[in-house]
Amino acid sequence: MYVSEWENGKRAISDRYAEILRRLLGVTDAELRGGTQTAVLPIADGYDELLIRIDTASSVSESMVKAFNDQTELLRTMDRQLGASGLVDQMTGHLARLEDALNFAVLPSARRPVALALAGASTLAAWQAIDSGAVERAWRHYELAKRAARDAEAPMYLAHAMPEQAYVLCEAGRPALGVELVRDAQRTLGSAGSPRLRAWLFAAEAEMCAHVPGMADDCRRALDAAMASIPPGPEDRDPDMLSIFLNGAHLTRWRGNVLAMLGDDDAVTSLYDALKGIDPTFVRAQAGLHADLAQAHLARAEYDDAGRHLRKARLLAGRTGSVRQRRRIDMLSSKL
Repeated sequence: MYVSEWENGKRAISDRYAEILRRLLGVTDAELRGGTQTAVLPIADGYDELLIRIDTASSVSESMVKAFNDQTELLRTMDRQLGASGLVDQMTGHLARLEDALNFAVLPSARRPVALALAGASTLAAWQAIDSGAVERAWRHYELAKRAARDAEAPMYLAHAMPEQAYVLCEAGRPALGVELVRDAQRTLGSAGSPRLRAWLFAAEAEMCAHVPGMADDCRRALDAAMASIPPGPEDRDPDMLSIFLNGAHLTRWRGNVLAMLGDDDAVTSLYDALKGIDPTFVRAQAGLHADLAQAHLARAEYDDAGRHLRKARLLAGRTGSVRQRRRIDMLSSKL
């Protein structure tokens, strides 16, 4: 009688009976209490559902993978213009659908394209989490991105996720460990990968080094290597690595940011050059650039100029809801 009432939901399973049934049926407590009928007949119902999900995953077509990537691209565009704070639910749902498709894809031919799409989406989600101040979520997303990149056999995506994860270490006060992670990514990539990605890796190394006392020379060597690697021309999107936006103008801004951290007088010139050519749709990047200029002016004791750029940075950071940038702006403001 109890079994019938459990199956029909008329009686809850007591802890005493739950312990007996778990041992008898070989199910977890969540499986038992979440669906008693499934637990009582685990083989019939469980395998049927599993096969349905496997069949569904194996039928993911190229057009569906393209739809996943298009969704990532839309979220990336919204992120850079509006910020990450309003995209958490959309990003979470997007990753869940991609993970589900990958978890039940059996053969490599079905897994690789989905894994590649997941790697790109996960690094975007992780960067959004950093920007929102959710560092543990960011770390977990980067771990997911690295696993997906390995599953996709995509060394460029792996080499991109590792240095981005180094920013979490840097924000947590471990920039020296971040340097090692970036350099490990460079070794992982080796001579493969696009020139634009290699330039990005050198620039990320330079930024990490700028945070570590005694590594100014390493920082400048990495900057020089980045400038030597970047392809000429205005094109900024890497066709083989869609997460990368980098050209000479972007790298000039990045160089200025790094030099500002070193207190180098050349930072101001680089940053004003970058300000002239920045894409107005990159709102968060504009906020960062004005914060960089404020930092460079502070290093020269030019407080009026620093204050002007901090006000602009705060306004733009407010539009995107960037916790990370607001924290930096507050820190710089305390030096005025």
